[in-house]
Amino acid sequence: MKLRFLIRLGARIGIALGFLAAVIWLAFIPSPKEPPYTFVGAWGGKGHAPGQFDDPTGIAVAGEEVFVADSRNDRIQVFDLQGRFKRQFGSAGAAPGQLGRPMNLAVRDGRLYVAEYVNDRIQVFGLDGTPRAIIGGPGSGPGQFNAPGGVALAANGDLIVADFYNQRVQQLKADGSFVRQWGRTGVIGIGAGQFNYPTDVAVGTDGTVFVADGYNDRIQAFAADGAFSHKWGGPLAMNVFGPFPGWFATVTSLAVDGRGQLFAADFYNHRVQKFSADGTFLTQFGSRGEGRGRFEYVIAVAVAADESVFAVDFGNQRVTRWRPQADSVRDPRP
Repeated sequence: MKLRFLIRLGARIGIALGFLAAVIWLAFIPSPKEPPYTFVGAWGGKGHAPGQFDDPTGIAVAGEEVFVADSRNDRIQVFDLQGRFKRQFGSAGAAPGQLGRPMNLAVRDGRLYVAEYVNDRIQVFGLDGTPRAIIGGPGSGPGQFNAPGGVALAANGDLIVADFYNQRVQQLKADGSFVRQWGRTGVIGIGAGQFNYPTDVAVGTDGTVFVADGYNDRIQAFAADGAFSHKWGGPLAMNVFGPFPGWFATVTSLAVDGRGQLFAADFYNHRVQKFSADGTFLTQFGSRGEGRGRFEYVIAVAVAADESVFAVDFGNQRVTRWRPQADSVRDPRP
């Protein structure tokens, strides 16, 4: 009798746990609403020659050109959309035109904005590589940075900067004057408006500021007036990492397309995820490895006007190109 009771109890517990798991899955693990993107091609390889990389970390697209932050080579390389090398600029140093570990990039109105991890500044270039301006410098005061990881531009020309070690995001005028910040300087937190090493930022078509809250494994969104809007990534977006759709294992880069949809580089999950502006999961693509359609730590992402997505494959020292599945066409180049 006792054994039968224990068997029945165990069965009921198993059913209850199964039901709980199903509820959790439905509540926190969404299904894709779009097919994954299709791999088109890749270029790069480790080295110092034109077209090779030493820890590429950032990417941006302007018209028919792709700009890549070749971090430990302290340079920006420029390619056409098929990956053919066009030019490069920058060298190691802190003088105007020199770079100290360039990170995530942004392009706006014919200018390239470069977050410099080592030089604690944002440097602005013409698209031809001509130095235009330097914004910020080392420190924790307003308008200063401690290893900025990414930069984005608001519609009015303001800069939004992910200030990595200062645990904050700053908004500055084009001349570098301080407007506001999100997060408390030097303080890590998991609440709304708090950060755990923010890595990148993007601005939506309606002015929403999206923050890659890197080690909190989530994305936070703020209205154009600075008010907190929403967040997502794992259960309640509270610093829980995981491999499931809509979850992250360190989000390192963001990009917004012309429809206001958001792409996120999910570093340790070796994939790119796509969301609507409200955080609804749409699709994902990529998996770990060295071959076609695979990443070894995807670190940065950008979207071209033709809807091609370019993702920086950090561990494989290359750039990959992807297209929406419905209209994907194999690029003739490798």
